[in-house]
Amino acid sequence: MSINGISGASPLVALYGPSATQRPEPVGQTDKPQAPAFSERLGGAIKDLAAAQNDASAKATAFETGETGNLAEVMVSQQVSSLGFQLALNVRNKALGAYRDIMNMPV
Repeated sequence: MSINGISGASPLVALYGPSATQRPEPVGQTDKPQAPAFSERLGGAIKDLAAAQNDASAKATAFETGETGNLAEVMVSQQVSSLGFQLALNVRNKALGAYRDIMNMPV
């Protein structure tokens, strides 16, 4: 078994080559489009949930009055509405739990 000596050209020299003198682009000055804010996403999700609930209610009313005979579509729309509501409720509970944890932290 032989051990080779360390040569003058260290692999670390590649890290500190000519590109090391260039400064990175500051954060926040990119040309990329901004993603929607959290409040916008949350508001959009709540509007979508309200639309799903209104759609399920309208389909149920239409079925009850005899305007449509498609019970499967009514049941699916009610399940979508129910799952959306359960998701919103779980997100709210997680957010409240995180808020309580932060408020109970010692300063």
